[in-house]
Amino acid sequence: MSTAPERTTTAAPPDDARVRLVLRVLTASAFVVILNETLMLNALPPLMDAFGVDAGTGQWLTTGFMLTMAVVIPMTGWLLQRLSLRTAYLLAMGVFVAGTALAAAAPTFEVLLLARVVQASGTAVMMPLLMTTIMTLVPPERRGGVMGNLTLAISVAPAMGPPVSGLILQFASWRWLFGLVLPIAVLMALAGGRLLRGDEPGRPARLDVLSALLTALGFGGLVYGLSALGEGAAGPVGPAWSLGVGVGALAVFVWRQLSLARKDESLVFLDLRALRITRYVVPLALLCLGFMALIGAMLLLPILLQQVRGFGTLASGLMLMPGGLAMGLLGPTVGRVYDRVGPRPLVIPGGVGLVAGMAGMALLADQVPWWGLVGLHVVVSLSLACLFTPCFTTGLSSLPGRLYSHGSAMVGTGQQVAAAAGTALVVTVMETRAFQLGASGLGEREALEGGIGTALLVSTGIAVCVLVLSLFVRRAPQDVDHDREPAAPHEREAAATGTAYPEPVA
Repeated sequence: MSTAPERTTTAAPPDDARVRLVLRVLTASAFVVILNETLMLNALPPLMDAFGVDAGTGQWLTTGFMLTMAVVIPMTGWLLQRLSLRTAYLLAMGVFVAGTALAAAAPTFEVLLLARVVQASGTAVMMPLLMTTIMTLVPPERRGGVMGNLTLAISVAPAMGPPVSGLILQFASWRWLFGLVLPIAVLMALAGGRLLRGDEPGRPARLDVLSALLTALGFGGLVYGLSALGEGAAGPVGPAWSLGVGVGALAVFVWRQLSLARKDESLVFLDLRALRITRYVVPLALLCLGFMALIGAMLLLPILLQQVRGFGTLASGLMLMPGGLAMGLLGPTVGRVYDRVGPRPLVIPGGVGLVAGMAGMALLADQVPWWGLVGLHVVVSLSLACLFTPCFTTGLSSLPGRLYSHGSAMVGTGQQVAAAAGTALVVTVMETRAFQLGASGLGEREALEGGIGTALLVSTGIAVCVLVLSLFVRRAPQDVDHDREPAAPHEREAAATGTAYPEPVA
C-alpha cells in the first residue's frame, strides 16, 4: 500500500531563490515572535502602576509566557507531522497576531495575561517549524550556513527584548510594545502565506490525548516549579509540589511513548527514539547547558549594572546590546565555516571562550569598569555563537527525516526548561550568598555584589560542563538520507513551493 511521501526528507537546490526567500521570511517571523518572550522585562514597573498589581503578580506576564511555551512546544512534534508547512505557519502567526492585538487593547491585567498566553502559543510553534523547514528544504552540505541565521532569532531576539522595550517605554506607553509589533507580524504572516504556496498534506498522525496531558503536566510542572523558585512568582501551588508532579508526569509520559512506539507508531506524540542517537543527544545537552549559561549572564549582569553600579534600566539594556548583536551577526559566518570544517573546530574554541568569559565576569565583577563587563559579555556571546549554530545543525542532521519535527520540538522544550532551571539556580545562589554576607555585617550593596559573583561562579561551572561536552560533538554523516533516496527534481520544487507531488510509480 502506498503512503504519502514525507516532506521532511526532501531537499531543495542551494541556489533556489524561492527557498532562500522562504527561509528569510520564516527567520524574520521567528525573530518577531521570540522577541516578545523578553519584551516584558523592562515593562513590569509601568504595568504594575497601570493595573495596580504587585511584582509577584506582574511577573506572571513573563512566567506565564515561558510556561505556555513549555506546554505547547512538545505538541509541535505531532502538529508538524499532521499539518502542512504552510498551514502550520499560518496557524502560528495567526494565533500570535490575535494575542498581540488583544494585548495592545487589554483593559485589565487578566486580559493582558490571557493575551500573553495566546502569544506564547503561536511563538511555541515557530521555532520548531523553522528548524523543520530548514531540514526539509536545504541539502546537508549547506545546512550550516542556513542554520546560522537561526542565531538571529534564537539569541539576538531575547537579548534585544529589554533594550527595545526600554527605548519604547522611554517615549510611549506600554501598549506600544504590542502596537508596534502588530503590523510587522501581520506583514510577516501575509508574506509567508503567499510564499508557502499550496497546501501539501501532512502525514496521518492521531493525537494521543493522554500523552498531551502528561506533557502539559510534566514540562509545565517543571517550568512552573523552577520559575517559582527563581522568581518568586505567586501562585496556588508550591514549587516542591509542582516539581514533584512534573517529574512524575514525565516518567509516565516516557513509559507511554516507549509503549506506543512498539504498538502503534501513529499515536506517538513525541518520538523519544531520537534520544537513542548519540550524535543528537550530545549537542542537545550542550545546547541546554549553553542556554543556562546565557540566561545566567542575561539575568545577573543587569542586576549588577543597575543595583550595584547604579545605571538606569535603559542604559544597562543598551550595554548588553553589543553582545546580542555580535552573536547574531557571527551566526551566519559560523554556519558557513561549519559547512567547510564541521563542528569540532568551532565548538571546542567556543567552550574555551565561554569558560574564560564567565570566569572573567565572576572574578572581576567588582574590579573592571562597565566597559570591561560589556567586553566580557561580548566574549561570552561570541563563544555561544560558535556553540549554538554547529550544535543545532549537527544534532538535527543526525536524525532520520521522520524525526526532524520531534527533534526540533525537543530542542525547543529543552531550552525552556533550561531557561527556567538557569533562572532558579542563579537567583537562588545569588540571594542565599547575599543573605549570608549581609548577616556577617556587609552593607546591602556589597552583599548583593558578593552574591552576584558567587552566582557567576556557578555559571562558570556550567560553562565547564559545556566545554567537556564539546569534546564529544561529532559531525553528522554527510549526504546520508536515513529514510529514502535523495529527492528527485520535481519533489524538490514541490517542497520549495509547498505543493503536493505525485508518488513515483514502482
